Amino acid sequence: MFGVVPKSIWENINPPDSKNLCTWAMRLLYIETGHHKVLIDTGMGEKQSPKFFSYYEPQGPKLEESLALKGIQKEDITDVLLTHLHFDHCGGAVEEKEGILKPFFPNAKYWTNRAHLNWAQFPNEREKASFLKENIEPLIQHGALNFIEKEGEWISGIDIKFFHGHTESMMIPFIKYGDRTLVYCADLLPSAGHIPLPYIMAYDTRPLLTMEEKKLFLNQVAKEDQILFFEHDPIHECAELEKTEKGIRIKRTFNFVAQD
Repeated sequence: MFGVVPKSIWENINPPDSKNLCTWAMRLLYIETGHHKVLIDTGMGEKQSPKFFSYYEPQGPKLEESLALKGIQKEDITDVLLTHLHFDHCGGAVEEKEGILKPFFPNAKYWTNRAHLNWAQFPNEREKASFLKENIEPLIQHGALNFIEKEGEWISGIDIKFFHGHTESMMIPFIKYGDRTLVYCADLLPSAGHIPLPYIMAYDTRPLLTMEEKKLFLNQVAKEDQILFFEHDPIHECAELEKTEKGIRIKRTFNFVAQD
């Protein structure tokens, strides 16, 4: 998760266990805007084999349980934005019932973009294990998959920007919230520990491009006082940034509490 950064440094950020595994979150975001009830990403899902899950040791409440804790039923969701199609971001988009794979959210439109879908359907050897057909093809077969054609406003209050360092055309949503902007970071910035520029995941297909994108992104976030929302940080949900002598750094971290 920290690429070329030595373990002797990064283990202070997220201490590994005896298997060299770290604890990471799969933190999704639910948004109500206008007539839309939006879920951003879906986690790993539940349909994979016990052997598959043994590699990652998932814990905590399942997707449907997590939604129910907030009073949300899966039938309520109108739109599912998949930032990208790696299994830990889209696995919960599809469920298996009586041997049939189908969309988990029966009334929702699922959203990706054509460039990323093509990348996922014909994967390179580096990413092949992250793009699973059972997470993607059922959405196409059931006519549930839709495409965001360009950057800019997607639906009211949510703008989309494309980033290409982690994977081709990953989509990052910028969400208007009162007089602030909340940015769902996906794998551009998996955690608060990834703020320093050299902290780039080994998963990134174009690490130098990630660094360029990240530098521009961090400067924008600090300049415009935007709020970062971390998908994978096990502790910190949100952060604000500031410019320091050492570059862009965290000003404060906090949990996001929605206001009516």
